[in-house]
Amino acid sequence: MAGDLGPHGRITLILRSTIDDCLAVAISLAREAGDMAMKGRRHGLSHVATKSTLTDMVTEYDRASETLVVEGLRTRRSSDSIIGEEGAAHTGDSELTWYVDPIDGTTNFYFDLPMWAVSIGVTDTTGPLAGVVYVPALGEMFSGSRGGGAFMNGHPISVRPNDTLADALVCTGFSYSAEARVRQSRRIPHIIDKVRDLRRFGAAAVDLCFVAAGRLDAYFEENLHMWDLVAGHVIATEAGAIVTDFSGAPVRPEEVMASTPAIHSDLVSLLAAARAD
Repeated sequence: MAGDLGPHGRITLILRSTIDDCLAVAISLAREAGDMAMKGRRHGLSHVATKSTLTDMVTEYDRASETLVVEGLRTRRSSDSIIGEEGAAHTGDSELTWYVDPIDGTTNFYFDLPMWAVSIGVTDTTGPLAGVVYVPALGEMFSGSRGGGAFMNGHPISVRPNDTLADALVCTGFSYSAEARVRQSRRIPHIIDKVRDLRRFGAAAVDLCFVAAGRLDAYFEENLHMWDLVAGHVIATEAGAIVTDFSGAPVRPEEVMASTPAIHSDLVSLLAAARAD
């Protein structure tokens, strides 16, 4: 049983059996949706559109993946609420809300790069409860739950025990807006010589899981959405990462930073010094 102090001091208790059921449902649906999208990608794309900008793409498989996941959740977790990136919305009567990113990293998917994932996370009244991030092209299923640890393909994972910022491999991301990308890029010259190196993979959920698995020491990005964040947040936290905003306060989609604990305060200071104009 996971117990946490909820809003207005109310204790929310979620049975371990409920958490395990949520994980099992998410793993099953993420694998089914991801394998479907992977198979479709091999046959080629026929319907590609744009959303907020010309670089913010959506394919027929984003929509098909979301439909598959949402229908599965409506069947197997019928009392829960659902919010999906491509517009899915359902209000249930339980305290649980699912956040679905049917293809996180659509640009990578479009260009047939392997760094894309199906991300499915669930929250209760106190925050992220459980989540999975399935990366079909790598054959990797990341999973985690509050108090239950973090795993990749069923094997426990944890952050890299690095205590030196200069040795840190750091990942970031950029906005779909060209103007915002230019502004965000102004940070890079202030950071690049303070860390081992920088990476940009283009899928927030995958980046968070790579911190969890010790493949990255840190990740930071602005202007995400809840569906980008929930699953990776709980997985990274359970793997030992500290997940906050850029100032070290509680994480929010507008600012996400995850790092191995020993370099967290140094990274907060570095980002403060390198803050974009």
